[in-house]
Amino acid sequence: MPQLIRLVARRLPADRATVRNALCDVRRKTWRARLNAFVSHTGRHWILPADVQAAANAVDDPETTAETLGATLDRIVADRLRQAGSTPEAALDAIAAELADASRASSSPDQHANLAEAVAVAHGLAPDAVGRFRAAARNTALARRQDQRASEKHARDLRREEVRRLRAWERSLVEFNQVPALLGCSRKEALRWITAKLIPVARRVASKAGERWEFDPAELERLRQDVPAWREAERLFPQPGGPLAAPALKIGRAANAAVAKVAALDRYAAHFTTARALDRRITLITGPTNSGKSHMALDRLAGADTGMALAPLRLLAAEFREALEARGVAASLTTGEERIRVPGSRHLAATVEMCPFQTPVDVALVDEAQMLHDRDRGAAWTAAIMGAPARHVFVLGAPDAVPMIRRIATLCDDPIDEISLQRKTPLKAARKPFALAELGPGDALVAFSRRDVLALRAGLIHRGKRVAVVYGALSPEVRRAEAARFNRGDADILVCTDAIGMGLNLNIRRVIFSTLRKFDGQQSRDLTAQDVKQIGGRAGRFGMHDVGIVGVLGGAGSPDFVHHMLATAPMPPEDLRPLVQPDADIVAAVAAEIGSDSLFGVLARIRRAVLRKDDPNYRLADLAQPMEIAAVVDGVGGLSLETRWTYAMCPIDERDYGIARLARWAQEHAAGHDVPPPLAGHLPSPDRAQHQQLERVEKIYKRLVAWRWMSQRFPGIYQDHDTAEAERLRLDAWIEKVLSQQRRGRAALAA
Repeated sequence: MPQLIRLVARRLPADRATVRNALCDVRRKTWRARLNAFVSHTGRHWILPADVQAAANAVDDPETTAETLGATLDRIVADRLRQAGSTPEAALDAIAAELADASRASSSPDQHANLAEAVAVAHGLAPDAVGRFRAAARNTALARRQDQRASEKHARDLRREEVRRLRAWERSLVEFNQVPALLGCSRKEALRWITAKLIPVARRVASKAGERWEFDPAELERLRQDVPAWREAERLFPQPGGPLAAPALKIGRAANAAVAKVAALDRYAAHFTTARALDRRITLITGPTNSGKSHMALDRLAGADTGMALAPLRLLAAEFREALEARGVAASLTTGEERIRVPGSRHLAATVEMCPFQTPVDVALVDEAQMLHDRDRGAAWTAAIMGAPARHVFVLGAPDAVPMIRRIATLCDDPIDEISLQRKTPLKAARKPFALAELGPGDALVAFSRRDVLALRAGLIHRGKRVAVVYGALSPEVRRAEAARFNRGDADILVCTDAIGMGLNLNIRRVIFSTLRKFDGQQSRDLTAQDVKQIGGRAGRFGMHDVGIVGVLGGAGSPDFVHHMLATAPMPPEDLRPLVQPDADIVAAVAAEIGSDSLFGVLARIRRAVLRKDDPNYRLADLAQPMEIAAVVDGVGGLSLETRWTYAMCPIDERDYGIARLARWAQEHAAGHDVPPPLAGHLPSPDRAQHQQLERVEKIYKRLVAWRWMSQRFPGIYQDHDTAEAERLRLDAWIEKVLSQQRRGRAALAA
């Protein structure tokens, strides 16, 4: 009753209908609880919380019965099942895929059969046809379940076997003090022959006392017969430069030294044979945001007969293409998800990971080189800068990237020129914190999570502000649309994450941080000077504002911190060794060397063997996610090692059960079946969308990104490109309409 009184009081003057509607609002929570209990009791797992919410909202009789509630829910669910596909088969596949994507495991055969029956009824099939459809669906689900369990068991067995083999080999190794006895030589002879690399060190183990060498006893046994020849060679050629100074050693198969030799990641620059065959020159252009780095390099690129521009994001690659076209130069586009080939074009805009290493050009541009320090994608920048097959390579980045780029130039034996640019407009720190109500046209409010962005958006809309948003989960098209709304003045304030740091031209007057800490994937930490400069540097766009202001929201921290970070000189990272990772050729070579077809086993050996932790030149990139995927797809029979490696490189979200989804796709692939693109099904009206529905659609969009990435590599399996493209456009349009809603109060979209 108190809640009812409050609701009616807000709606005064109130008549009977007003009171009746308010009473329905009070009781909707109870109706939702009843319906959820009903769904749980009946086991209808395909009924979503959004269905229950819609059913509760659709009832307008405060004295409604359980039967009416159930009938309303049935009608809403039946509508969704009909709209999921033009045929019962298509609808069943779409709903089943959506349910599988929402959890780690597929439905049981009986659950799938129940879903099939509901779909068939919703599509109006006759009773006998419903029975046949149900039975066929159950048989299909049962066969897939059996295949899935067999694959999972096979993957577990392979992983255990690879780990067992590796541990058994490591346990068999002996330390140096046993080498003389096994070879029948003296300690001094053993040391000389190890130095001459006649005796391979199977494994080097770091310890507090220093590095410990371990040796393969089986290899030592094989080498024992060569000892007399080594002694004779030392007697005949005792001087430096004799046979022992440059031995032709055949290292035993599967030894760590052999694995490291075939992988050759300690000689990574040599992998890029086309680049090494060219007389390359590197020009490093550094400077803060808004200093004109890209403009200078694009002018040089446009003046070349052939060239390529490599960007960190699909959005920025598309902007490079447009910039070249604005200079009268036709350019094609290549990203992980799409190819746009322009007939006759001699220039290419691409994402960094798509660098064509075998196609020589006159000029290459590699942007955002400070990404070399990124633990997830840094190896791609190493490969692009080392391997760009261009006679003149322009590398653009923040000043803190300079030491590592110099290091890469030295490893490639490329001459390097350096150009340092300054901001075209001054950047200043605000002297006092800002209140939320003080924000106005041209301001960008920065948060570091989707949840905080949407919460701040709701708070600003409640204060009557027009708001645009940009965060990482949005597609490039939606980000661009939101940026355009802000630039046109259709939105006063931009609420965003650090996704604005790359690839968007924004007319920002002031950048205000809502927090001075961020979670970097491993821990929550204070913003660095580079964070503040990269993000805050978006303020004061040249030609639009005379000065850029960087500040902090009241209660989020001290303005002095921002001032200090802006004034701090760039600090080089502690480790200047560039990150590297294997490619398909290296994976194949290591597999042949160790005699294994297990991708997990290959990656495990690469992680242990190819680069010593104290290698002076390179660091191995994190292989944790590829190894997790490998452990799953190894169990899928019928896929080559190269195909499994491609699956391991697919961009997925582990938090959204991405690995389990990849495993299902791999099973369909191995069976020769088409893998349909993820679809969102029926979408609510944008003006009624809730937070959970927006988040769901964003997740489906990310799944669609992974599907489109796979379709570029396996077009015969991931075939339905037209449907995928239509769904991408539909989801983009829907998300943009949801974000453009400027509703106030409790109706505003809130996290």
